[in-house]
Amino acid sequence: MPSTQDWINNPLGVVEGMFAASQNSPNSGWEMKAVEFFKDQLKEKDTHTLVPSLNDVPLHYLKPNSLVKFRCFIQDMFDPEFYMSAYETVDPSTKALRCGKYRDVTECGVDFNSSNTVTSERQTFYCVPIPGENPWYAGDSQARVVPSTSYVPSRQKRSHEDDEDDDMDTQPQKQREPQTEQHGSSDCKRQETEAPSGPAASASQVDLNFPLPGERGPACLVKVYENWDSFKLNEMLEVFGILSVSPALSALAEEKDATSSLLDPMEGMESAEEQRVHCPPASLVPRLHMLCARTLPHNNPLLPAAAPGDNSACKGRGKGSGKAKILCFHRLCGSSRYTRRDVLPLGKFTLNLSGCPTVSSYTERLYQIIQQLVPSSFYLGMSLQNMNQMSFVPRKDYVANRLVSGALQLARNTTLFLDETKLQQGQLDATGVRNVTALGNLISWQKVDYDFNYHQMEFPCNINVLVASEGRSLLPSDSQVHLQPQVAPAQLDQYLGSLHLHPQTSAQLNKFRMYLSMARLLDYSISDEVTKSVEDDFVDMRKDDPQSVSAEDLHRMLVVARLLSVSLGRTSLSRDGWLRAKHIEMQRKSRVEQHKSVNGNEP
Repeated sequence: MPSTQDWINNPLGVVEGMFAASQNSPNSGWEMKAVEFFKDQLKEKDTHTLVPSLNDVPLHYLKPNSLVKFRCFIQDMFDPEFYMSAYETVDPSTKALRCGKYRDVTECGVDFNSSNTVTSERQTFYCVPIPGENPWYAGDSQARVVPSTSYVPSRQKRSHEDDEDDDMDTQPQKQREPQTEQHGSSDCKRQETEAPSGPAASASQVDLNFPLPGERGPACLVKVYENWDSFKLNEMLEVFGILSVSPALSALAEEKDATSSLLDPMEGMESAEEQRVHCPPASLVPRLHMLCARTLPHNNPLLPAAAPGDNSACKGRGKGSGKAKILCFHRLCGSSRYTRRDVLPLGKFTLNLSGCPTVSSYTERLYQIIQQLVPSSFYLGMSLQNMNQMSFVPRKDYVANRLVSGALQLARNTTLFLDETKLQQGQLDATGVRNVTALGNLISWQKVDYDFNYHQMEFPCNINVLVASEGRSLLPSDSQVHLQPQVAPAQLDQYLGSLHLHPQTSAQLNKFRMYLSMARLLDYSISDEVTKSVEDDFVDMRKDDPQSVSAEDLHRMLVVARLLSVSLGRTSLSRDGWLRAKHIEMQRKSRVEQHKSVNGNEP
């Protein structure tokens, strides 16, 4: 049985040992045994924490061909590729069957005329860090990571004299040093793998195709060997695999050497643009050969990856004023528990906060608070420039054979903050109109229509949308809450400037973060008895006021009742919970009607 250091530092040695042992028994199923071996090792208590993370450790500190993990988002799926899973070498002295699985480059010359060569198929996913991960997430994950110290980059072993002699060789490294200082220690997990910028960037700079502007991180080509049909676009994964950063990959992309010993014989059929996108330099986009992976139900580092079954952290919370409750409900509504009936998403809860002060910093401050509570979020100021210039919808680039990302290609449970207070006079062009339409479809149907030039393809999503506006939003919403600021507008700037997040509040914030994530994952049901009570109650409401009570009101009250229940740690609706939800909804409608009577020109 290999030791922990063996299977983490040299996983290929474990694989090759099983491959060699299988030569005497061809039907031994060594491939499945190898995968099961690594799965069993990772199931041991806290063993997965010993595996260095590609998210948290700079790429040059990770040992090539070692086992690493990567928390990622499937941004694109490339076409399947062929590779040699078994091959013979040309050298007669070492002529033996070699294992080519989990590799990009062969160890020595390949005998292409050998009848023992085995060609297999694998899939490639283009994966990026989960879009919109907030700074507190990075800080917590770095505190938990246990980086491997068994590998030290060779350039750190160079003496001072060697550095002086080889100044020209190390010049590219020196050009990166100012970037390290600029980003600071909090961004060290991503700064080493982002695309170069400034004078060091070349004309052929690789576009890492991140969905959100300003994102940085280790984009990665994940090679999948089995069950790739079980993975879907836009899923969050934690991948455990063998890291490949062979310089030969970059050399092939630049020189296109036909005599290269790469294992993919079909790569020469790609166009130059497709070759550039599908085979970027390994120093920027490393390869990760998947051994095992798990789909993440959430991306909160404070909780285990598996859905927690204990709801004790949720009990006793969910209290506060009506406005605070509804905002809390919105934080919970990004739940994976909403269902679809045909094309209608049941249980979604897009909230419109109207009455936001025109003070420029108000909405930004509100978003900063939300950032402190959720793992992933994105602020979109709906200015005329953003609406006309940004690309919201992903589109297919047939020349490069890739999916060009858009701002709405987001992971499940991401909070999308739309700031309508940034609206200004002007005219939307064709791009702006498409973007507004895409936002409307996202809110109403929880779907994004990806652009494939000749047709559109619907991709369902689960995005938590919050719209901040001065009046009623131009976009659709499931619930509108009109704010009544308690601070005079003239003093609002001074008040907002006095708000600071103290370090001692971090422990309390962690409790809030765990509470919100756990409540989202709770199962929820309604008993037949309560269902009958709700039906009877709704019939009575319709009799009393048929004009103002509709099926949409019933749906909204049921959503509020569900969110109220899970906010209290309950997994089923009670009669008392239904009555409280009805009361909250009546208070909300009363406030909106009161505002309409004062501002009669508002719809």
